[in-house]
Amino acid sequence: MYSASIKKFMEHFNLENILPEINLDGRVINRKEVNRPALQLTGFYERFDNDRVQIIGRVEHSYLLTLDPEQRRQAICHLFEYHIPCLIICKNLEIFPEMLYYGRKYGIPIFRTKDSTTNFVAELIAWLHNELAERETIHGVLLDIYGEGVLITGDSGIGKSETALELIKRGHRLIADDAVEIKKIADRTLVGTCPELIRYLIELRGIGIINVKELFGVGAVKLKKTIDLVIRLEMWDGTPGTYDRIGLDEEYIEILGNKVLCNTIPIRPGRNVAVICESAAITNRQKKMGTNTAKELEQRILASMQKSEE
Repeated sequence: MYSASIKKFMEHFNLENILPEINLDGRVINRKEVNRPALQLTGFYERFDNDRVQIIGRVEHSYLLTLDPEQRRQAICHLFEYHIPCLIICKNLEIFPEMLYYGRKYGIPIFRTKDSTTNFVAELIAWLHNELAERETIHGVLLDIYGEGVLITGDSGIGKSETALELIKRGHRLIADDAVEIKKIADRTLVGTCPELIRYLIELRGIGIINVKELFGVGAVKLKKTIDLVIRLEMWDGTPGTYDRIGLDEEYIEILGNKVLCNTIPIRPGRNVAVICESAAITNRQKKMGTNTAKELEQRILASMQKSEE
């Protein structure tokens, strides 16, 4: 179970802290979803998710203005009694005195932003999905090759880092070497990053650690990238028919419950692995654009067979 620091959240969105006397240390958000408590302010609390961030927009604020002081006090009191993580007021709307009173009483932070409610909610949900995403660390190298996020995996010492260095020299960008931290930010989206400790670094056996950013410039590195393709390197044992030679049968690997296309590349002396990785990335991109060369060849063969039978 992952969590997001409320202090980090406040700083990221540049929120105005209405109650700075409330200590934010150790305060966290545990839910990716947010809530606009319109129904709750009317008194309906059935199935209320009080562990979500609560957001007051123009609609909720206008409703509170229609209430007499006692009704407004009760409505705000009931909301704060559920010990919500924090309350955010959008569009720089007025902070009701009752909010200040019950915020102090129950120790609940109150923030304000000048952003519109719709824009703020959209950005907040995206940020929470990234911060609270499921994650795992995989041994491999992640690169941006022709716009495709390519994760290169394989046994230690097989040449992943050397291949990455060649690809960087050919103009592609490094995201992570050795340890790739992968987050599942959506049902079909995996994003890879590098642990800060080893960011921009590559280990080359016989040479040591090199800093890609310093050697090749900022254009050779990137902080994060979606994972579109996995290339698994393995030593070729010489067994014929082991590897796909046409491309009709697609292999997938499962990462955090998501299936990602995987190409297994046999390694032997003389093979230019960097060029093969480039070709795999371009082919994957081509398939997304609706062109599948293997299927086109299959259709040609079938058409030729039908013509010869006639």
